[in-house]
Amino acid sequence: MAISEHIAEAVKTPHLVRLGENIVLARFETLKIYSALVAVRTLIDRGVVRRGQTLVDSSSGIYATSLAMACHRYGMRCHIIASTTVDVAVRAQLEILGATVEQMPPSSSLRLDQEARVRRVRRLLARRPDVYWMRQYHDDIHYLGYEEFADLVAAELGVGSLTLVGGVGSGASTGGLVRYLRRRDDRVELVGLQPFGSVTFGSAEFDDPDAIIAGIGSSIPFDNVRHELYDEVHWLDFRHAMAGAVALMRDHAVFAGLSTGAAYLAARWRAARHPTRTHLVIGADTGHRYVDRVFARHREALDPAGLAPREIGSLGDLTMPWSTMRWRRQPYPPWSRG
Repeated sequence: MAISEHIAEAVKTPHLVRLGENIVLARFETLKIYSALVAVRTLIDRGVVRRGQTLVDSSSGIYATSLAMACHRYGMRCHIIASTTVDVAVRAQLEILGATVEQMPPSSSLRLDQEARVRRVRRLLARRPDVYWMRQYHDDIHYLGYEEFADLVAAELGVGSLTLVGGVGSGASTGGLVRYLRRRDDRVELVGLQPFGSVTFGSAEFDDPDAIIAGIGSSIPFDNVRHELYDEVHWLDFRHAMAGAVALMRDHAVFAGLSTGAAYLAARWRAARHPTRTHLVIGADTGHRYVDRVFARHREALDPAGLAPREIGSLGDLTMPWSTMRWRRQPYPPWSRG
């Protein structure tokens, strides 16, 4: 077993766990450590930032921890504009790592929370020009770190008949992984998960009042989302994501977050319909920040055996609580990348 020079290097590699004959989970402690480490190192190597400089970004949790660890690794200062969903445990870790944490006050919606965080970043930059904005939502430097993950997946699972299932989020994780895998085989499929209320794949008009899976959706357009990379999209509400997360723990003893639960539910449904394809579920984080809202309420969880999506042919047919649509690697026209 190799000795790592820093904990960030040790935790970036996921555990691969077989969940079924054609379902494998890549379970991370924090998925975005791949992108944060490589992004920070690349910026230093290019001379864009210098050691000791402050890096800032907005986050709902996973990227905050990853960026703070990358800053600790490379001698940078870290400033996080945190979502209202960031819990006490994550905030404590960030502060001990030396990060400055500004947490948004409770908001009536995650959409307003996300918009407020971005406005706060802009105000900080206007006051402190020495601060560098990492722009995890828009700077494709965050794609670079997933080449190493793609190498691991190719070595362990191969790329023939492979389908990736994971949250869309900022676009860099699932998008970056599939981009590098398709350099080996363009037939690798990508299935993206979205919460209702996200603008990324056209469900902005829906409202899921229980939604706390902000990390896989967005209230604003993200330049790092490459819609044309996705073969299929699933939209799930909170109760369905919860059902998947609880089932994953009950059936496989895997304690993971809501985006992983949503991906597991979608992968179970797809795996039964496509038995010759290997479905790799992207488990972005552990379940610790969902203990009170999800796992403590496990007796309320729906039975996945009785759940199935509505298959739709256009966004006009989108409906709660679970819809799926073949996206067929098409662009999304309502906005352009600037």
